[in-house]
Amino acid sequence: MARDMERAYRHIAAGEQHHKSGGTLRQVILGGQDGLVNVLGIVLGLAGAVIVNPNIGASAIMVGGLAATFAESVSMAAVAYTSGKAQRDFYYSEMEREKQEMRDLPEIEREEIKIIYMKKGFRGKQLEGIVDKICGDDKMWLETMMTDELGLSESKDINPVGEAFVVGVSAMAGSLIPLAPFFLTSAKFAVVPALALSGLALFCIGAYKGKTTTGVWWKSGLEMLIIGLAAAFIGYAIGAWAGGVF
Repeated sequence: MARDMERAYRHIAAGEQHHKSGGTLRQVILGGQDGLVNVLGIVLGLAGAVIVNPNIGASAIMVGGLAATFAESVSMAAVAYTSGKAQRDFYYSEMEREKQEMRDLPEIEREEIKIIYMKKGFRGKQLEGIVDKICGDDKMWLETMMTDELGLSESKDINPVGEAFVVGVSAMAGSLIPLAPFFLTSAKFAVVPALALSGLALFCIGAYKGKTTTGVWWKSGLEMLIIGLAAAFIGYAIGAWAGGVF
């Protein structure tokens, strides 16, 4: 029985650690992919317009790309901050509600713990021992209710400022990848290097996501590559069309 109880407690702790690392990965992918794809679409659209109509001016690509880079990074950081703050506030409001129920309705809350561990396969004395142990420690009791009943274990460690920083920096880094070749050569010759660098970056981001989660790394990489480049080519096509019309 003691061994089963210990295994159950380790399961809770391990789940919290996985949620933390997964949250950071989600922020990096969110910021990096969004910044890269958006700015790639913009600079390719501007490049298409410049190639079709040179009178537009190649400097428009750098100006538009940089403006999009900073606007995208600040916007993504702001969204990450407000959503993170809302998620954290929701977590703490649910925590206070659980605390109140533990004080006012302890028998019902104890029964909920029992049901949770019955679903995990525990029965008889093992089940009663686990329930007694958890409900005998208010902190453990509360954490179990938050993680296993509400599924909110990830939210308690959210730092809105930290999330905003990670997403904003990731968006900035991702945005600069497709823009870099346009600082080194003309729009006509920068399109292919921009696509190559962006495609490589998208594939690597997707592959890393697949490798660190349950996906197949190369499938995840190809998926992100295809989605990202499809969005970019739409931007290029619209830019080329607009350059010819205007």
